[in-house]
Amino acid sequence: MTERKPWDVPFESWVERQIRVAQERGDFDNLPGAGKPIPHLADDDELWWVKNKLRAEGLSTEALLPPSLQLRREVARLPETVADLPTEADVREAVAELNRRIADYLRAPSAPRVPVHRVDAEAAVAGWRTGRRPRTR
Repeated sequence: MTERKPWDVPFESWVERQIRVAQERGDFDNLPGAGKPIPHLADDDELWWVKNKLRAEGLSTEALLPPSLQLRREVARLPETVADLPTEADVREAVAELNRRIADYLRAPSAPRVPVHRVDAEAAVAGWRTGRRPRTR
């Protein structure tokens, strides 16, 4: 830890001195990425570092989407989501939960509005029945 800055030393001079002393000690030697350009410096995407962090942590960048687009993706993926559910009751429960979140989104004022329509439980169950593979015992 560095000592406190003396009151009579200009801040810039004190910081520069701390950096120089650290360099002389070798504190900055062999750092990862040393001598390489800073990645994504020329990118227009100001959230590049957030996306990289999410990827490094194994998380989806879907969380960065607005709620309306997240819901649309869930609606589009619903057949895949319910495909392996064992009963119609489970399919209806999954659809009801999705519809509850859609209704919550539609009630909350936000802009810009992206249309997201409720899911028909009967149509979802019919699709589930059609895509259901017979189970072998």
